[in-house]
Amino acid sequence: MRHNNTNNNLGRKSAHRKAMLSNMASSLILHKRIKTTTAKAKALRVFIEPILTKSKEDSTNSRRLAFNYLQDKNAVTELFREISPKISERPGGYTRILKLGTRLGDAAEMCYIELVDFNEVMLATTAAGETKTTKRSRRGSKKKAEAEAPKKGKTVAEKVTKAKKAEVKTQPDEPAAEAPQAAEEKE
Repeated sequence: MRHNNTNNNLGRKSAHRKAMLSNMASSLILHKRIKTTTAKAKALRVFIEPILTKSKEDSTNSRRLAFNYLQDKNAVTELFREISPKISERPGGYTRILKLGTRLGDAAEMCYIELVDFNEVMLATTAAGETKTTKRSRRGSKKKAEAEAPKKGKTVAEKVTKAKKAEVKTQPDEPAAEAPQAAEEKE
């Protein structure tokens, strides 16, 4: 019975599951993005996040622990050389799962799992200044509309300065001001 057992066995014995997750983690570290099923990606996330957290400190012990999980010398070297300096500021959440839809053969849900700091497309959009959309709510839209209302019309200061300019123009040109009145009388 699986009383309160939260890990997904993925239909494999424990040795096969550990070997598969180790290989997938090594591939993710080397390639920065892999395509797999959603269930395996979720299991891989639980497997690799503690390894990435331990890699922030570059010591012999943390390298040995990483090698114990990954069983791949090249992956450990890549992890400590390129990945750990980029993720050193991040407090967690090193991976991202992007769902792709279902696979044709068996209708399994497919996805990409990738390292967050290594996706050039998403980093370029955030660097270009695009921000997340704000939360939409009725209350927020009223406040936003009230804040934008003065921007649409002229402010009080603009109206006062315009009125002063009109007064200055009409004072020296009094005959010109009378001319429109005369034109109205003719009509």
